This record gives sequence, C-alpha cells and structure tokens, in this order.
Amino acid sequence: MVKIVDDEIDIMHAKDAVQGACLCGAVSYEVDGPLNMMVHCHCSMCRKHHGGSFATFVAAPLVGFRWRSGEEQLVRYRSSAKGQRSFCRICGSVAPAIIEDMDAVVLPAANLSGDLKVRPQAHWFAASKAPWDVIQDDLPQYQEYPDEFGTTGVTRPVIDPPEQGVLGSCLCGQVAYHAQGQPLRMLHCHCSRCRRGRSSAHATNVIYRPDDFRFLRGAQNVTSYKAPDARFFTLAFCATCGGGIPHVSAERGIVIVPAGSLDTDPGVAPQGHIYVSSKVNWFEIRDGLPQYAEMIP
Repeated sequence: MVKIVDDEIDIMHAKDAVQGACLCGAVSYEVDGPLNMMVHCHCSMCRKHHGGSFATFVAAPLVGFRWRSGEEQLVRYRSSAKGQRSFCRICGSVAPAIIEDMDAVVLPAANLSGDLKVRPQAHWFAASKAPWDVIQDDLPQYQEYPDEFGTTGVTRPVIDPPEQGVLGSCLCGQVAYHAQGQPLRMLHCHCSRCRRGRSSAHATNVIYRPDDFRFLRGAQNVTSYKAPDARFFTLAFCATCGGGIPHVSAERGIVIVPAGSLDTDPGVAPQGHIYVSSKVNWFEIRDGLPQYAEMIP
C-alpha cells in the first residue's frame, strides 16, 4: 500500500501489517489497522458458520485491508437480507467480511497471526448463547447488537428436540444430521488447526460413535479437507454456506461433531481444554475446567 505524505511517498511495508490466512493457506490477507474492536458473538448463525461455541471478530478501517492471495477461492453465501458470509472453498475457513457502507472490514480473529494488541471488549447475542457455554468474564453482555448499532438480529426458527439424541444442521440447512446415545467426550480444542479451520478462539467438539450417527439429508453437499501434515485431522463443511459439519472418522471409529452445528441441547457440558499450549493470547480460560498442554493423557 502506498500513501502520499507531504509530497513524499511513504511505503507501508507488509511486515508492519497484521497477517491472516485460512487453514489451507490458499486465502491470505493483511490489514494495517488499527484493530479497533474485538467482540465475541454468540448468535446461532455465527455458531453454525464457524462450528464453534462462539465467534470472535476484530474490525479495522477498510482502507488498510488487502487480499494477498486466493480471493478467487472464496465462496460467498447470502445468510440474510443484509448479511453475506465468505469462506474458503478448499478448507472451509471463514474469510473477512467487507462492509463498504461503514468503510470497515471485519475479520475472524482466530485466523490472524501474532499479538493483535487488542482484547475482547464485549459479548454480543448473549441471549442466543449455546446451552453448554458459560460466560465467566466481566465483559459487557448484549442480548443482541448494542443499541448504538440501531439494528436487530435475524429471527430463526426454534428446532424441537427429538425424542432421543440431538439434531444438527449447517447454516443454510441443506445438510442435517441426527446423533443419539451418550457422547464419548465433549472438549474445547485450542490447537492451531482447529482455530484456523473453525475460525474461532477454540473448537468445541462432541464425539459420538459411528453407529449413533446418521445424516438426515445433504450428505452429498459435505466437503472435507484433510490437513496434509496431519495423520488424521480432517474438517467437514457445507459446500453452499461453509457451515461446520460432523466428520465421520472411519479410521478412528468416531464421529467428530462441531458443537456449533447442534440445533438442540446435547445434555452434556465440555469436560476440559486440550492443546492449551497453542492457545491464542487474547483469549483467557476462566471456566475452571481441566487444562491439558496437548491431548488428554
């Protein structure tokens, strides 16, 4: 980026910008900042799109934002009359949102590198938070948007729970599933792959047995991305909306369900935090759950 200052050219080097990228690296970008807002959003649409317990965003002036690579790899999904969400078609990571009428860019904080020098300032849509999500900090909580935004959220239908088990779906609803039986585990994962893949401070996964899981519709619309440097790590997402989808790991004999995709209460709570050695420095763990540097021994 080049700007004119007193008839002299001042080069703003990329090394001074905050860098961001999707999990597979195809989509990358940078922003000069300043990063002027960081919020946790608990709305059901963000949870479904990311697949996590909540999403964390930072905002910056649009003039300082630029794509470095992979803009042609983006899929854009119209999630509401005013909202559009983008994601990488290869790995499903959530991409920045350009808001031209506000001259701003909103970026998923988990896909940015380094110390962002900004910390969360509030919880939005706290009234919509997941049943297993307990807000432990003292940050302001808003039921929807703060009043100064002068807008309200999108009303989405409430899904009646099944007689047994849980129901889940992607953001657009093309993919839906049913899981029953007692989950094997529910964990928050802070590893860098989960953070970049789900574009969240951490992933929250519920583990089921394959015999207790089935797709109700849309299995043909599920895209999977396996990290090339990992033995097993694979993320699944809807090809239309990018919403997180369960991955059936046949080689491990488990189904990994991104908790944000759940439509009904699983009736269980997270049992701990894993890979906290990779945790981002802008997120504090305050829930008192056990913490493990890597996987549970």
